[in-house]
Amino acid sequence: MSKIEELADRVERLLLRHAELQRTNALLAQQVSVVTHERDNLRSRLNAARSRIDALLERLPTDAAATPVAGDDDDATRATP
Repeated sequence: MSKIEELADRVERLLLRHAELQRTNALLAQQVSVVTHERDNLRSRLNAARSRIDALLERLPTDAAATPVAGDDDDATRATP
């Protein structure tokens, strides 16, 4: 095989490898896009959940002692005559 034929074979392999890498890069870019969208969606859901939790916390009474706990029949909490 002459030097020119060898060079032509190497160039052809290089072109095939380049095309393969371009396809791989396009697939990876698509995956990054999907994962980025998913991350943004999860962040949005997390922020919404945090807002709901904050709203629930605001509704809780500030004085925990004034609120009776269900099933709390401890003798120490009852007034004795």
